[in-house]
Amino acid sequence: MPRLLFLFLLIFLKAESGNAHFPSAEQGQSPTERGTWLARQIEDRESGRDGRVTFKMRLFDRQDRVRERALTVVSKKYPSGDKSLTRFTQPADIAGTGFLVWEHNAAETERFLYLPSLARVRRIAGSEAQESFVGSDFTYEDIGGREFDDYTYTLVNDTAANGTAYTLESRAKNPNARFPRILSTVRKDNFVVIHAEIFNKRDELAKVFEASKVEKVGKYWTVMAMTMKDLGQKTRTEMAVEKAEYDIGLGDDIFTRRELEKVIR
Repeated sequence: MPRLLFLFLLIFLKAESGNAHFPSAEQGQSPTERGTWLARQIEDRESGRDGRVTFKMRLFDRQDRVRERALTVVSKKYPSGDKSLTRFTQPADIAGTGFLVWEHNAAETERFLYLPSLARVRRIAGSEAQESFVGSDFTYEDIGGREFDDYTYTLVNDTAANGTAYTLESRAKNPNARFPRILSTVRKDNFVVIHAEIFNKRDELAKVFEASKVEKVGKYWTVMAMTMKDLGQKTRTEMAVEKAEYDIGLGDDIFTRRELEKVIR
């Protein structure tokens, strides 16, 4: 799966740039340099040319009542930036809803949401990026990725999880960001984010991400089960991978407005 998504894998640390050279964590001259190095390792982690992942999503409200959804995410790497299309398939009231993301190395990411109930495509503005993604505890930014240069990174320590993980702090440069600070726990062996604490403008812990199951699918590490909790709303969203495929040769026509709007016709 290209870096764009995993989204859920690279949640909180999506970068837009290509492979750049940075000193190793041991050689970094400052916590900021070491943090930038680590963020690059997450960004550049091998994840295939393209991929298709089918998920089961479960949304729990504050009374622990659950709603279930099914969705498929396809994505592909391009020299100019990754692209992805998320499509809900169940239940009937959300089936057909689509979310198209075009990344641009030299420009702002473009995000488009198709809602069957309105029979039209709505562009998601940058100011909406940290809003809820179709009623879940994930945001559009979680799904579509964060731009690397919009954050600064600091390696807090390299002894988390009994020395098997790093702790990375990411701070948004935008003073109006809804969630300006994130603390991520990153495995040393594969650079997968396995835990993240997301803080609001008052620097209060607002949300918690947990990757409860990480496996290799073919050559690529994949988060197979994850949860996002909203501590204020007392809700949570669980995601479980039902099937993951990589390097399958997806065509370019999949990642177009026409494909996103196909349900309309």
